[in-house]
Amino acid sequence: MTNNKAVLNWLDEMAQMTTPDKIVWIDGSEEQLEALRAEAVASGEMIKLNQEKLPGCYYHRTAENDVARVEDRTFICTPTKEEAGPINNWMDPAEMYAKLRKLYTGSMKGRTMYVIPYSMGPVGSPFSKIGIELTDSIYVVLNMAIMTRIGKPVMDQLGDDADFVKCLHAKKDVDPEERYIVQFPQDSTIWSINSAYGGNVLLGKKCFALRIASYLGMKEGWMAEHMLILGLENPKGEVKYICAAFPSACGKTNLAMLIPPEYLKKKGYKVWTVGDDIAWLRIGPDGRLYAINPEAGFFGVAPGTSEKTNFNALAATKKNTIFTNVAINNDDNTVWWEGLDKNPPENCTEWTGKHVNGKTYEGKLAHPNSRFTAPAVNCPCISPEFENPQGVPISAIVFGGRRAKTAPLVYQAYDWQHGVFVGATMASETTAAATGAVGVVRRDPMAMKPFVGYNMADYFGHWLEMGNKIDPAKAPKIFHVNWFRQDDEGNFMWPGFGDNMRVLLWILDRCEGKADAVESAIGYLPESIDTTDLDINEATLKELLSVDKDVWKEEIKGQKEYFAQFGDRLPKGIKDELDKLEARLNK
Repeated sequence: MTNNKAVLNWLDEMAQMTTPDKIVWIDGSEEQLEALRAEAVASGEMIKLNQEKLPGCYYHRTAENDVARVEDRTFICTPTKEEAGPINNWMDPAEMYAKLRKLYTGSMKGRTMYVIPYSMGPVGSPFSKIGIELTDSIYVVLNMAIMTRIGKPVMDQLGDDADFVKCLHAKKDVDPEERYIVQFPQDSTIWSINSAYGGNVLLGKKCFALRIASYLGMKEGWMAEHMLILGLENPKGEVKYICAAFPSACGKTNLAMLIPPEYLKKKGYKVWTVGDDIAWLRIGPDGRLYAINPEAGFFGVAPGTSEKTNFNALAATKKNTIFTNVAINNDDNTVWWEGLDKNPPENCTEWTGKHVNGKTYEGKLAHPNSRFTAPAVNCPCISPEFENPQGVPISAIVFGGRRAKTAPLVYQAYDWQHGVFVGATMASETTAAATGAVGVVRRDPMAMKPFVGYNMADYFGHWLEMGNKIDPAKAPKIFHVNWFRQDDEGNFMWPGFGDNMRVLLWILDRCEGKADAVESAIGYLPESIDTTDLDINEATLKELLSVDKDVWKEEIKGQKEYFAQFGDRLPKGIKDELDKLEARLNK
């Protein structure tokens, strides 16, 4: 499929190490993919679901020890430890390569190596980057075919160029003690071994699109961010775009596919999904910031997804989707998970493969991190600009977290530098679902803590530099939201879900100079939010938008402690904003 010497030499070297029985190039044709699906069903690697109710849908089950991303086995291997920074696991590249080569040697014996050329972003877009993943898993091939653009058009685009990300994955023995997901940013290389779970083996996703891409962005003057991209259309038909970053369990996917409340829907407001997870941002020729979603699909968490919580995400899974580690309803060969509805099937197979009565079974029928891989084009609210190679212009950047008392419903940063500080201090409090201890503050700057491919202090510096390059008159304004503010009884004060659109409308009005705000110690606060048809009184709204200085003084202690780990590498701009915040709180 190619005469590219760099590709063929690398492929030859990897094949000599892993010794597969045969090598198959993935051309991206439906015929080839259909043959692979049939082969995976015949071998038991996948199960074909009810094709009348779920056309083109399949089921896959991973090993019980292989159900999630493994942060403790994920490494950033840079020439020096300082380049990886205090947050990443690090090992000297030469040492790691030696360790992994032993594991990979002969790892594909008796197996087929599939060669998957793929593009992150539309093929040929100035934003896009090409990767090639070598894998011994049909599951990986079929998921990559949903999550990225694959096959011959990608190789044609690459031509003779040696600029591609080299990705190697071997299932080997799925041994958790020998499981490694390793990024070598300087080499544009990713090696993953002993896992078959999507987050560790679909190497275009977090490994390339965030860890490697964040490093490339820093070097090349663009940004790779763990952000959704949505378009908000007003009744005049004008669409404005927002990027937003949230730690897990903060409603990111729900916001990306938001359905406006009835009152705004009737007025003619609409929401368009460009991306639910990752944004690549570049400065356009006009000095504005533009974003693309480098992915072609959604790799979503199934439990909790329902018609009520996220109609559009559920609709996206109705055809050509791969379900992983959910439950199977044996009566009609469809899928079920906790939160889908209140009727677990009686005759079902839970996620580990046991036949159980779902109505009386004590455990979880679907694994809490069970997944669906669905084509983005299936989503009813997918943006008409989804494939636009130039990306969409960004008006606002939103950071968020889950805070019971600290952060108000919404506030605006004073300027770009202050906004970077707001993102750098992003945090969430743990919920009972996540861990035994409730209310523990977990700092997750820009929601990128597990995903930055280099020193996070330098990453903050890169954000600050980007602000200097964007045309100041066109720079996105930066905001922070908190849908999870609680009253003294522990009840959520804001309804959330579709009503979050009311906050987004205030945000866009601020970007256009149409809404008033009051200055506070932490940023600009709304004078009011549209609460038409909402059961929220003036006192509750006032509380939602209040700033408790004593609580924030405690917050500053945590921020200082967190930043201390970066030492002298922490950019001056971040230190300055910390000092300014402290001064405003003490005024």
